[in-house]
Amino acid sequence: MSNEVVLLDTYVCMFGMRVRIALAEKGIQYEYKEQDLSNKSSLLLQMNPIHKKIPVLIHNGKPICESLIIVQYIDEVWKDKSPLMPSDPYKRAQARFWADFIDKKIYDVGRKIWATTGEEHEAGKKEFIECLKLLEKELGDKLYFSGDNFGFVDVALIPFYSWFPTYEKCGNFSIEAECPKLVAWAKKCLQKDSVAKSLAEPDKVYNYLLKLKQRLGIA
Repeated sequence: MSNEVVLLDTYVCMFGMRVRIALAEKGIQYEYKEQDLSNKSSLLLQMNPIHKKIPVLIHNGKPICESLIIVQYIDEVWKDKSPLMPSDPYKRAQARFWADFIDKKIYDVGRKIWATTGEEHEAGKKEFIECLKLLEKELGDKLYFSGDNFGFVDVALIPFYSWFPTYEKCGNFSIEAECPKLVAWAKKCLQKDSVAKSLAEPDKVYNYLLKLKQRLGIA
């Protein structure tokens, strides 16, 4: 019981994938509990009564919510292996900035691609590509966002790669054509076991989205 770790998550959730990658990077054993978001479990509601969302990490009976907060918690608690945050305070601040940008822009704008039509859809697709290009510029010629080592911003962004084919199908465009360096970075990340074993299969993501759109009444 001294180091009991439980993860409440859903397989296709990019936010949950972040946590799975961080746990894998640290070599942490945990119990995985798949959640049905259309019928939320009593455990999920008990552990995250404010937002009632996944992922939730339960460490020795205590819940930690919100994926970026969870990843930072994992990095601080299990700090002896595979550090994810830079040691320099300024670089840590920059890493938090870009992770926040990913949450506030990539996710929200990406939703417009599959949840809207007409002018809003086209505007969303344009903004999505612009946001990816900003990230590609920040990546530059580095191996990873923090330099030579896989880190916090990489963990924040790479789960979206599982969703790229879905965005492309819904938006009728090619991310690789628009942002080749970013896709090359993603493929490099996939060479890591922690990433490859944690990302959802794109086909399952797309099938999940089709069911979600049907449930939400989105054409």
